[in-house]
Amino acid sequence: MASEIQKNLVEKNAEYAGAFDKGHLALPPAKKYLVVTCMDARIDPAAAFGISLGDAHVIRNAGASAKDAQRSIVISEQLLGTREIILVKHTGCGMLTFTNEDAHALVKQNLGPTAAAELATLDFLPFPELDAAVKADVEFLKKSATVPDDVAISGWVYEVETGKVRQVV
Repeated sequence: MASEIQKNLVEKNAEYAGAFDKGHLALPPAKKYLVVTCMDARIDPAAAFGISLGDAHVIRNAGASAKDAQRSIVISEQLLGTREIILVKHTGCGMLTFTNEDAHALVKQNLGPTAAAELATLDFLPFPELDAAVKADVEFLKKSATVPDDVAISGWVYEVETGKVRQVV
């Protein structure tokens, strides 16, 4: 039996598909850029960052981690031609609230020793200070051999309280 979430997906998709007229868009992003941002449900990248369908790749993960997004960044650049990276972390991020040790302890407590062993070497990539984390991720990308030197990279903070962005680097 379908859950209420699944029923909603089917219903809302039928409405969306009924008016859909963008099937002609090309595979590569038209504006040749990508955005790395957080998976936080309070962020609507298209609306907040002015991204129209087909313009850019949007890579979302916990904390807008450049390291976690690296595989997708390489695919976006090397196979699909993007030439700019915009990294956007945000205020009130959950990644500011715990350490790796906290996350590993929680996995062990909630999922048991087998799950804890499976994730024993996983870096959850938390960070204690927002602007420093933006700068560190931008620096990671700039130093990475997987990001060509001519790719523009900038780092931003989205304020979930106001909807505004501010450039950090």
